[in-house]
Amino acid sequence: MFANKEEFKYTFLQRLEMVYGKRFSESTALDQYHTLGNMIREHISNHWIQTNERNRAEHKKQVYYLSIEFLLGRLLGSYLMNLGIRDVVEEGLKELGIQLRDIEEVETDAGLGNGGLGRLAACFLDSLASLDLPGHGQGIRYKHGLFDQKIVNGYQVELPEQWLRHGNVWEVRKEDLAIEVNFWGKVNVYTENGRLKFHHIDAEKVMAVPYDMPVIGYDTKTVNTLRLWSAEPAKFPMNKNVMQYKRETEAISEFLYPDDANDEGKILRLKQQYFLVAASIGSIVREYRNRYGHLKDFHQHVAIHINDTHPVLAIPELMRILLDEEEMSWEDAWYITTNTISYTNHTTLSEALEKWPVYIFKPLLPRIYMIIEEINERFCRNLWERYPGDWKRIEEMAIIAHGLVKMAHLAIVGCHSVNGVAKIHSEILKHREMKRFYEYFPEKFNNKTNGITHRRWLLKANPELATLVTEAIGTGWIKHPEQLIELKRYATDASFKEELAHVKMKRKAILAKLICEKTGIAIDETSIFDVQVKRLHAYKRQLLNVLHIMYLYNRLKADPNFTIYPRTFIFGAKASPGYHYAKRIIKLIHSLAEKVNHDKQIKGQLKVVFLENYRVSLAEKIFPAADVSEQISTASKEASGTGNMKFMINGAVTIGTMDGANIEIFERVGSDNIFIFGLTAEEVLHYYENGGYHSYEYYHHDQRIQQVVNQLVNGFFHDAYDHFEPIYDSLLAQNDQYFVLRDFASYVEAQEKVGTAYEHQEKWLEMSAINIANSGYFSSDRTIREYARDIWNIHE
Repeated sequence: MFANKEEFKYTFLQRLEMVYGKRFSESTALDQYHTLGNMIREHISNHWIQTNERNRAEHKKQVYYLSIEFLLGRLLGSYLMNLGIRDVVEEGLKELGIQLRDIEEVETDAGLGNGGLGRLAACFLDSLASLDLPGHGQGIRYKHGLFDQKIVNGYQVELPEQWLRHGNVWEVRKEDLAIEVNFWGKVNVYTENGRLKFHHIDAEKVMAVPYDMPVIGYDTKTVNTLRLWSAEPAKFPMNKNVMQYKRETEAISEFLYPDDANDEGKILRLKQQYFLVAASIGSIVREYRNRYGHLKDFHQHVAIHINDTHPVLAIPELMRILLDEEEMSWEDAWYITTNTISYTNHTTLSEALEKWPVYIFKPLLPRIYMIIEEINERFCRNLWERYPGDWKRIEEMAIIAHGLVKMAHLAIVGCHSVNGVAKIHSEILKHREMKRFYEYFPEKFNNKTNGITHRRWLLKANPELATLVTEAIGTGWIKHPEQLIELKRYATDASFKEELAHVKMKRKAILAKLICEKTGIAIDETSIFDVQVKRLHAYKRQLLNVLHIMYLYNRLKADPNFTIYPRTFIFGAKASPGYHYAKRIIKLIHSLAEKVNHDKQIKGQLKVVFLENYRVSLAEKIFPAADVSEQISTASKEASGTGNMKFMINGAVTIGTMDGANIEIFERVGSDNIFIFGLTAEEVLHYYENGGYHSYEYYHHDQRIQQVVNQLVNGFFHDAYDHFEPIYDSLLAQNDQYFVLRDFASYVEAQEKVGTAYEHQEKWLEMSAINIANSGYFSSDRTIREYARDIWNIHE
C-alpha cells in the first residue's frame, strides 16, 4: 500500500471512506490521521509478528526494559521516517490537497513521562529496534500522563492531559493476556511435605490489561514491542464497596507521579510500582513457561532491566514466583534473580532514592515484604561476617532500617549490574553516594553514559541540517552516528559554514513564528537564542539564569552606553504540582518577562520567553533553533543530562558546569568550543561535607548580587507582592543549597564570553560544526550497544 504514491492514494481514500462512511471531501484531519495510522500498523504487522516468531524460533535472549516513564511524544513522523515511506506519503497526500504536517499536528504527545528518564527510555527502545536487538519496553498506560501545563497570570496551573481523548491508533488491546495483581490481604504460612508454603489470601485483586505498541526500527524489519499496562477492576471484588474499589483500581493507571505528600498518595505510588512489576514479570514468566516449561535457565534467556528505583520490586516479585510457584530453594531462586536483573541509577539526590515506610509497605504487599525482610536478614548476616562488630556500616547498608524499606539498597543487593549514566556520576556513586556498596560489590558497578536517538533529534527534528550533513559526508551517519566525526574537516570550510548559518536561521524563524503565535511576543530572529528547557528543579538552577537576566537588565537601565548583542532567553519547564518553590520560579520568569519585554528603554536588546506545556513535539522545534544550550546545574547533581546532547547535535554551543555528561562533551569538543564555569563537583561535595560556604558573604561583597537578590522582595516585581520571599530566603537564610550566588560571578563572565564569541560569526559557526561532528558518540545506539554487550548479553 506504500509501494508508490498512486497505490497509497487509492488505498488511503478507500480505507477512509469505508471506515468513516463519508466522502473524502467531508473528512477531518483527525479522520485522515487515524486512517494513515491504521494503514501503517497494518503495513508493519507482518514484521511485528515475524520479529516475535524469529526471537522464539532462534531462542534469542530477550531484554525487558521496565520503566515507570516512557516519554514517547508523537510517533507518526518517526514511523514514516523509520519505514522509509515519508516521501511517498507526503507526495500522495499533497496531490489529495492535504499537508502531511497538518495531519502530524493532529497527533497528541504520548506524555507518559516527566523528563529525561522517560525520554531516555523511549530513545533506548528506538535504538534496540534499529540495531535489530530483541528488546522490549514495559510501562504503565497512564490515562492522563503527567499533566498539561497552562500559565495563568504567570502562574502554573495543572490540567489533566487528554492524550487518549481520540484513542491511540498505535496500540492493540490484549485483554486475553491480562495479569492478576494482588494487594492487601494476609499470608497463610504452613508446612507441606516438609516444605514451608506461603499462600496470599483475602487479597484485593486488580487486573492488569496490556496494550501493545509497535517499536519500529530505522531501515530494518525488526519491530519490537512496548507493552503498557492498564489497571482495571477484577470481576469479583472481595469485601469492598464496588464503586470505591473501581475508583481505587482505576487510579493506579490514571496519573503519572501522584502527589505522595500524605499516606494516601504514598499508597497509590507504591501500588503503581508493584502493579508495573507484577504485571510485567507475570507476563514475561508466562511467555517463558509456554516456551520452555520451567524457569531453571530463566536468566540465560531473559534480561530484565530496571530504570531507576521505581521498578525495584521486580526483585522480590521474581523471587516470589521462583519460591512460591516454582518451589525452588532460596539459593537457586536468588541466583536466577540476581543474574536476571540489572539496575540503572539516575540520581544522587537523596529524595529521589525512594524509601517506603514499613507501616504502609507491609500491609499493602504482605508477601513481598516477607521476601524483602528475608533478603535483608541474609544480606546483613553476610555483612556481619565481612565486617564483624561494625554495626554502623551494617545499619547504613541495610535494606530495612529505621522503619523504612530502602529501594536503592534493594536494587544494588538484588541485581548483577549497577550503572551510572555519565562517567562523573558513576564515580560519585562508587566513591561517595554508594561507597560502602561499591566496597562490598565492586564487580557490579559500571558506567553507561546516556545517549539520544539521533534519528529523532536530528534527522526528523532538523531535516535541513540533516540534508546538509548528508551532502557533506553521505548517508552512513544515519545508521552509524559515529561517522558524524567526519564533519570536523568541514568546520573551517567557508561554504559549509555559510549553509550551516542558513539552516540555523531558517529554524530560528520557524521558532520565532511559533513564539509569536503562542505568546504574542515578537522576537529578533538574529538575536542569540539562549535556551534552557528541562524539568524545573532547584538544582537545575533556572534561578541562576533568571538572576543573570535581571543583572543584564539592570545594567542596560543604569547605563545608556552599555550595549549587548541582542539576546532572547527561552525557557520551557514543568514544575511538579506539589513543588511550590519551583512554581514560584516559573512565576518569577513571567514577572521578569513582563518587565523586560515591554521596556522600550533597553531597545529590544533583551527578550524573555516562557513556552508553556514543554513536551517532546515542542522540543523538536526548540532544539534546532537554539544557539546557546544552558546546562547550568549545580556540579555533582545532574547525573547525565540528555538535553545537552540534543542541543549539541543541532549545533548549539553549551554553557555549563562540569557536571554530568557536560564533562564528556567538554572532553570531545575541547575548551575552545564550550563555555565552562562554576564550582567543580569536588568543590561542591567538599562544601557539603565540611561546610565553609556562607551565601551572605557573596551577597554583601558583590553589588550585582545584592541588587538582584533585593529585587526579589523590594517591590521591583509589583505583580507578585511577597511571592518571591521563599526564593530570597533560600538564597540567604537557608544558605543557598545549590550555590547559585557562589557561581553567579563565574556565570556572568562565561555569558560575556558567549556574547563576544557570537559576534565573530565565522568562529561561532566553526564551534557549532565541531559540536555537531562530536555528537555521534552521544547517540543512544552507542549506549545500547554497551548495555547489550556488557550487561544484558544480547545479540542481533
